[in-house]
Amino acid sequence: MGRSPIRLSSNLLFPLALTLLAMGGACGADDAGSGGSGSGDAVTAAETTTATSSTAGGATSSTGAGGAGGSGATLDDVLAALRADRDGTLLTHSGQEGWPLPVEGGHLFVSTFPELTTLAGDHDAWAGAPMNADQGFSWLVVQVPPGDHYKFTDGATYAADPWSRGYTYDSFGEISLVAPTEAHLDRWFGLGDAANEARTVRIWVPAEAPTHVLYVHDGQNLFDPDAIWGGWHLQDTVPSAMLLVGIDNTPARMDEYTHVEDVISGQTMGGDADAYADFLEGVVRPLVASRYGEPDRVGTMGSSLGGLVSLEIADRYPGEYDFAASLSGTLGWGSIGANNETMIERYAAHGHQGTTLYVDSGGFGTCFDGDGDGILDDDPNAGDNYCENVQFADTLRGVGYADSVDLFYYWEPDAEHNEAEWAARVFRPLDVFASL
Repeated sequence: MGRSPIRLSSNLLFPLALTLLAMGGACGADDAGSGGSGSGDAVTAAETTTATSSTAGGATSSTGAGGAGGSGATLDDVLAALRADRDGTLLTHSGQEGWPLPVEGGHLFVSTFPELTTLAGDHDAWAGAPMNADQGFSWLVVQVPPGDHYKFTDGATYAADPWSRGYTYDSFGEISLVAPTEAHLDRWFGLGDAANEARTVRIWVPAEAPTHVLYVHDGQNLFDPDAIWGGWHLQDTVPSAMLLVGIDNTPARMDEYTHVEDVISGQTMGGDADAYADFLEGVVRPLVASRYGEPDRVGTMGSSLGGLVSLEIADRYPGEYDFAASLSGTLGWGSIGANNETMIERYAAHGHQGTTLYVDSGGFGTCFDGDGDGILDDDPNAGDNYCENVQFADTLRGVGYADSVDLFYYWEPDAEHNEAEWAARVFRPLDVFASL
């Protein structure tokens, strides 16, 4: 049906930066992240233009109407801009009406693949129509129905549109959408601020009106079945009325996800989590609220260092997050090679707060403090940050958190520190959040 199993990655347009970070001993091996797949300059929430709203799935999504999505630009204007600055123009409209771009006469589809110059989709039963060759791109204006699936092709190879706002996955990988009418993913490229590198934000939009929104870190790993580190396949687990916001990491992940500096293999690193929390609060949340609305229940979740930064965000913004989940959180950070405040000590000092917390780990161990730093993390055989999470849960109970009320602690004996393990048990924090 035109959806050949021979396909190109949607990331071909963008350079892929990979950072492999291995931390042994008490911290465990931290999961690695890939660099941002967005391009070019940062686009803040204030710089995005709110277009006419329509309903895509359950949440409100912007589409625009008339002209070039209501922007006032004509087709000739957009084509001229693409010829002058192809990627800059693609990025600009991706932060406004989104691609494919609504124009007079239908939607403007743009392929940047040199060989894939035919557009095929549900609208033509995947027969394909040749696109107009231009300066570094090809294009076609077609009137298609809402919910149309499409790809670019040469008749043998099919590739999803790497600039499409809406997309989903089928048995052949990523597939692009026009004005989605089903539960789907949206993406926003180049989100950043003065202190944080630009990155892509991927949003799972449910088919029904969302009652909960969960901000999740390491966005590259959350939805893609071919994610380089295995992937969580959250779209297969998420409760039906939950909006998920996956925030991609960048090569600065180690710094962005840690609240204080630490010394790892002789190198001092980390300590920028406050700035990352401010980026989420000041850029990502306003964008989501303006485009999709913000449900009454708001949470954040991550694994390993992503779990650590989730707890930091909840602590930095008390009262703003109803829920924070940390899977195998690196909660001894600060004490690995330095003597700085750990998240265990921070929560002990700040006492009971209003956020419901979920904490888990795999591994095992005999937890003791052999070096006298106050963190029970000195069993060399302990895995998956087991002892730090046991200590953190005990600390929370000591300051007034109650099991199965506002503290949910879970241990998966012998589970390892990887994406497959987190994918297998992520239903637990999702169910806890959905119940709030």
